[in-house]
Parts: sequence; C-alpha cells; structure tokens
Amino acid sequence: MATQVAGNETGLLAAFLAYRGALFNTVVPIVGCRHWAEDVVQDAYLKISEAQLAGEIRQPVSYLFRMVRNLAIDRSRRLALEGRYSADEDAATQVISSEPSPEQIAVDRDTLQHLADALEELPERTRIAFEMYRFGDCTQQQIAKALGISPTLVHFLIRDALNHCREKLAQNA
Repeated sequence: MATQVAGNETGLLAAFLAYRGALFNTVVPIVGCRHWAEDVVQDAYLKISEAQLAGEIRQPVSYLFRMVRNLAIDRSRRLALEGRYSADEDAATQVISSEPSPEQIAVDRDTLQHLADALEELPERTRIAFEMYRFGDCTQQQIAKALGISPTLVHFLIRDALNHCREKLAQNA
C-alpha cells in the first residue's frame, strides 16, 4: 500500500487515493460482487470529494475503511430489500390465474355438449330421474314418489344414466 501521497493532495482524499485498492478489496466480500464493490468505492470517493469537513480527520485511513464498510453494508441491505420486492413482482407474474384459459373453456363447452347429447339419447324416465337427482338435488325417495316408481328402480335409472354419460364421454375423448 502506498504511504506516500503525490503533490498537493492532502488529508482524506490523499488517503483515499493511496488506499483505494485495499478499500475495494475490503468491500468485495461484503457486497459479493466486484461491480457493486466498485460502485461503493466510487460512492465513497464522491462523499469525500464533496464533503466540507469541519476539521482535519485524525485517522483518515481508519475513517475511510469505516466509511466504505458502512456504505457496503447499506448497499447489501438495499440490494437484499430490492431482491425481495422484485422477487415478489416476478412471482406475481407466475401466479396461475383462477380463470380458465380460452382452451379450457372450449374443452369444457365441448364436454358439456357431449353430455347434453348423451342425456338426449336416454329414455325419458331415465333422463328425468337423472336430472332430478343431479340438477334438482332431489333424493331418490322424492324422485320415486314424483315418478310413481320404486326407490330401487330410481337407483338403477340413475346408475344407467351415469354409465351412459361416461361411455359417451370416453368415446369422444
């Protein structure tokens, strides 16, 4: 490290120029990147070149090392905070929408059409029993009473309708 300072440069600025490499090497492990370390050292230079110091600093080298260390810690904290927020923004763009995609809407409409066609193919009493059970929230007892048939027959009608719909969807898949 240079201990001699050239020309009429004195004090803090002279110490900075003499120890710039050591300051840089001190900052690299703190910020974890040579480019960020260079920025921190540059920030330190700007601070001391623009500063109107009230008095002479007794230990300019110690002061400089403390300054770049503090600037490096501040930079690391700021980068970590920015990383958290930018990660949240990036994650937000990757969230799967609860809305179905246009392709899914088309598939669902096609499936519904196939189901409607399958229901139309059923005998009327089977279709009515199935629709009352699945869409009307009726119990098998209520359906049996409404159609004038036994609850056991209602059970078989609903089972037959379900099997028919499954077969038709499998054929169209």
